[in-house]
Amino acid sequence: MTWLFSGLRSDEISRLRLGCIRWQHNGSPVPGDSRDVLAQDAVCLLDVPVHKTGTAFTKPVDPIVGHAIEARQALRPAQPQRLDRKTNEYVDLLFSVRAHPVAKYYINRTIIPALCRKAGVPTADIRGNITSHRARSTIASQLYNAKEPMTLFELQAWLGHRTPNTTQHYAKITPNALTKAYTEAGYFARNVRTIEVLLDRDAVTAGTAASGEPWQHYDLGHGWCTYTFFEQCPHRMACARCDFYTPKGSSKAQLLEAKENLQRMLATIPLTDDERAAVDDGQTALDALLDRLADVPTPAGATPRELAARPAANLLPIVDVRNAKPGHT
Repeated sequence: MTWLFSGLRSDEISRLRLGCIRWQHNGSPVPGDSRDVLAQDAVCLLDVPVHKTGTAFTKPVDPIVGHAIEARQALRPAQPQRLDRKTNEYVDLLFSVRAHPVAKYYINRTIIPALCRKAGVPTADIRGNITSHRARSTIASQLYNAKEPMTLFELQAWLGHRTPNTTQHYAKITPNALTKAYTEAGYFARNVRTIEVLLDRDAVTAGTAASGEPWQHYDLGHGWCTYTFFEQCPHRMACARCDFYTPKGSSKAQLLEAKENLQRMLATIPLTDDERAAVDDGQTALDALLDRLADVPTPAGATPRELAARPAANLLPIVDVRNAKPGHT
């Protein structure tokens, strides 16, 4: 229990002292077997001895660790004190057998392999041998990826690290936590929008679409764009009125809108950083976008500057990503 749930190094486990477990409730000490306090309301504190990176400190652990250690203390026979090799003082060691302290190497070479055999699990996996350090890194990752996770600095204090740089090696983000963070970041929703598009089903059925007849008409608000690869056009946010453009006030546009065999759909388009800024920040960002596109060729070949007219600063009528309505795709 101490190995699995305390997050201690093997040297710290072997040097734990009698009375290393304390119980508190609302900041006040209470006996571990108190009937006045429910088990889930009491906090179990573990006193960690001086270790390789710092002084002794106290940290909370799961009550199951406290109950296991107290059960061990109750069964431990009286033994003479032993010398703590780090502090050079004689102390009562918790894990001591026949006046001999349990060596830290004995934990990795004998106790843990015996526990693995008893549990029916291999003593090694793709990451190497199962050692005392494996449990320490595993519980650190679990605490960092919990529903209410520890911060990096809180985890640093719990593990007893001198700097957060060391803790970063233990604080590995699980795929589930990474997926949750990515979803909540809303990157896709912010960088993708939808635009309405009309499909001319007559052109598709008659086969004229295969010969180059426009069959997709993207709604620009002020007109229609028939460029097949509309999502790749750099001028889609502010149309430069190239040969693929049809003004809505023209007779051609009126004939298109009067056709009966049209299907209205929503097309998803990704936005560049400049286009998203134009959507989020308004006219200033849109003017800057128009200036950068002045010499960028349109799908028809000519640039906006060559078309001899600055395109009107009208934003593309895009909307947030949403589920299609009945009858739409």
